[in-house]
Amino acid sequence: MTALQGTTIVFDLDGTLVDTAPDLIRATDHILAAIGLGPADAAMMRDRISFGARRMIVDALAGHGHVLQDTEVDRLHSLFISHYEANIAHSSRPYRDALETLVSLRGQGAGLAVCTNKKESLARALLVALDIDGYFDAVAGLDTFAVCKPHPGHILETIRAAGGDPRRAVMVGDSENDIKAARAADIPVIGCLFGYSGVPMRDLAPDAVIGGYTELNGVIHGLLARRPA
Repeated sequence: MTALQGTTIVFDLDGTLVDTAPDLIRATDHILAAIGLGPADAAMMRDRISFGARRMIVDALAGHGHVLQDTEVDRLHSLFISHYEANIAHSSRPYRDALETLVSLRGQGAGLAVCTNKKESLARALLVALDIDGYFDAVAGLDTFAVCKPHPGHILETIRAAGGDPRRAVMVGDSENDIKAARAADIPVIGCLFGYSGVPMRDLAPDAVIGGYTELNGVIHGLLARRPA
């Protein structure tokens, strides 16, 4: 039996597995330009990524002193999605050492899954464009189940979809939504210091943190060793 046989490692996507900020910010700037506004504040947009495209749009507009009616935001959201889908992997790339780590975890017998608040179709399109879709036993997005993060059911259903057991699972994420969902699901959670959280990751008190993917394997083994059988 290999070291992680029967274990499921669940990853968030944006800001955890893949640095998607350049393409998401580019899509935001595209819709702003469509209504005659200049680019958004890039640092602010990075902090909003975990809340979804609509929040990015609303806050980008607010940064320019604009508040639009829901119907107009809906129109801009559709424009955002169309532009983003057509350019989904223009500049987005997996984080350094992420792919090697996925290979290592699978080689140890772990099941791997993605649980993201990105729409499932967009999540799958990104994974395919980056040629990393084959690593995962399940991919769950914003619209896959009836609930999404920070609801614990999003993670629990993702684990089950991957054929795993929540009692033998670990979550890896970069945002408050990831930490809250994992806590509520009673799943150990590892916070990424390199992601998009607007709150310092250590302040969110995950079970452990990593500054890069070379640290992940050892941290996972340490968390599982502490978890009751």
